[in-house]
Amino acid sequence: MGGGLAAALLTGLGTSARAAVRPVKPVVLGHRGCSALRPEHTLGSYAKAIADGADFIEPDLVVTKDGVLVARHENNIAETTDVSTRKEFAARRTTKIVDGVSQYGWFTEDFTLDELRSLRAKERMTGEGLRVESHSYDGMFRILTLAEIADFLAAESAARGRVVGLIPEIKHSTYFAGIGLPMEDRFVRELSASKYLATAPVIIQSFEIANLKALRGTLGDRPNVQFMQLIDDDAQRPADVVKAGGTLTYGQMTSADGLAAIAAYADWVAPWTRQLIPLGPDGKLGEPKAMIADAHRSGLLVGCYTFRPENQYLAADFRNDAGANARNPEGSVAEIRRYLAEGLDGFFTDDPALGRRAVDEAS
Repeated sequence: MGGGLAAALLTGLGTSARAAVRPVKPVVLGHRGCSALRPEHTLGSYAKAIADGADFIEPDLVVTKDGVLVARHENNIAETTDVSTRKEFAARRTTKIVDGVSQYGWFTEDFTLDELRSLRAKERMTGEGLRVESHSYDGMFRILTLAEIADFLAAESAARGRVVGLIPEIKHSTYFAGIGLPMEDRFVRELSASKYLATAPVIIQSFEIANLKALRGTLGDRPNVQFMQLIDDDAQRPADVVKAGGTLTYGQMTSADGLAAIAAYADWVAPWTRQLIPLGPDGKLGEPKAMIADAHRSGLLVGCYTFRPENQYLAADFRNDAGANARNPEGSVAEIRRYLAEGLDGFFTDDPALGRRAVDEAS
């Protein structure tokens, strides 16, 4: 994202109406960096995403035992680090209920930052021929703090002469608050400590509602900050709604009235791809839903997650015969372009180079 596009994206923030201006081009959001080609949430992944044209990079944020925000997709690090090979941590394997789901593994809140730094990241997806390039980097990178990512982003922006935004997700907010490690104040302190993030575009995302409202109350007057409400399956409820005994579902949140309610505290709404264009019985894309048009009428920008370049993750329209685990760049670009035609303002992709191609070819 160049300075002009960054300015266009963020024009109007801080006003009482919070009417977000649509970007000139859809923004490419590097999902966990470039997680199709490098282990997610590592310097290698973020560097590749930026080199390949991502407008924003995404750190999912969780908390350590000593209260430091680090980048992992979830607090269970069994699949994304080499912790299972480390005998000194074997006794910390345990079962926990996180957002209503039972998980067995190792959890960031049971490790100090120094202990986590001793681990090395690895590719989470396994299978014959699946993400071979990413697996070649297993063991090379360590876990990063939010502060380190902010500094890296500043360095990359200075070196490349373009503004790159940050789109952090506050993960498991209600869960962490329940174990005495609330995230929001820590996040605000880290954001405020970065000179780069004082002006660079920042989009704060969450599947929960209360934390976005609270953060808007604290950060909503900053002209470079926006808020994104993530949407899960229609029948599910946000974790904070469940905790409070509420009945609001994501399906209700994406009705016309629900989107208008989101627009009171957020700038973006971001469902998963098949909530915008569902798959038919044949696995091909069906009829688009009205969500994008409804969201735009409410003053919201619309993103979605996540485009992946392997055949198994593509709609049947775009697959080739190379096998389920094979990369299919042309199919991925074509699928993204089909969604862009519906009016998306941004999208998460595991392979930002393909997202960049899709946007530029559609211009």
